[in-house]
Amino acid sequence: MELKTTALERTDAPADRPVETLDVRELGPPEPLRRTLELLADLPDETVLVQRNDRAPQFLYPKLDDRGYAHETVEADDAVVTAIWAGEGDGVGGTGGTEGGDR
Repeated sequence: MELKTTALERTDAPADRPVETLDVRELGPPEPLRRTLELLADLPDETVLVQRNDRAPQFLYPKLDDRGYAHETVEADDAVVTAIWAGEGDGVGGTGGTEGGDR
């Protein structure tokens, strides 16, 4: 999928890991947060999760930080894309940056 690849390449997510995509653009709160955390719990640590949303998942970031995930959000043409991956080194993630404006 072109969007996923392009958006993912704009993040600091490891490029050599398998990728799983979760599209939550059509879901109302709190479903995007719940589904993302449930999927992360089931994925192997080496997998990068790419969440496609209609907005930056502000309430997800602290939960990812607490669980030791690194994350970065970028804006694409029709979605806000957040790459989430297991933190490296001391296990503390949380890059949490957004690109392209204040959201």
